[in-house]
Amino acid sequence: MKKLLLHVCCAPCLIHPFEVLHEEGFSVSGLFYNPNIHPFNEYNFRRQAIADLGLDIEVDYPEYKPQEFFQAVNAKEENPGRCVICWELRLRKTANTAKEKGYTHFTTTLLVSPYQDQELLESIGSSVAKAEGVEFCYRDFRSGFRKAHDEARAKGIYCQKYCGCLYSEIERSKSKK
Repeated sequence: MKKLLLHVCCAPCLIHPFEVLHEEGFSVSGLFYNPNIHPFNEYNFRRQAIADLGLDIEVDYPEYKPQEFFQAVNAKEENPGRCVICWELRLRKTANTAKEKGYTHFTTTLLVSPYQDQELLESIGSSVAKAEGVEFCYRDFRSGFRKAHDEARAKGIYCQKYCGCLYSEIERSKSKK
């Protein structure tokens, strides 16, 4: 059986990729590696939302280390530069974990968001896959974004208002004014 490690950014974005990959015959496990999420209570809300979702998926939760994100984006905080660094950080960790634990493939729930650069995510995933020796499973999951988020809201699952990092939270606050 094909074993896939799915990087999970949040509960709502997990719904559609999990369904699709399961239907494709993958044995799917999750990795909630998101050192970008700030503040800590936001991280905890998102982590709890995955459990609240009630999907039949085993999810690994590495220790929360926001310093990994801040060190990676240091002096490169402007968008989109920091986003590329953040995506690579999280995909590299996912690929490395997949390789260590014997998965044949890895991918990310970031591919469900219409707000993310699909081509860039595919490029980063492919590059990381080549470096780590595990296959990146690219799928354009965006068609399921709205339905999955509606389902999450209907179930009372926490839905965040920004990507997670401090910088996106500041940008969101400024644009509301």
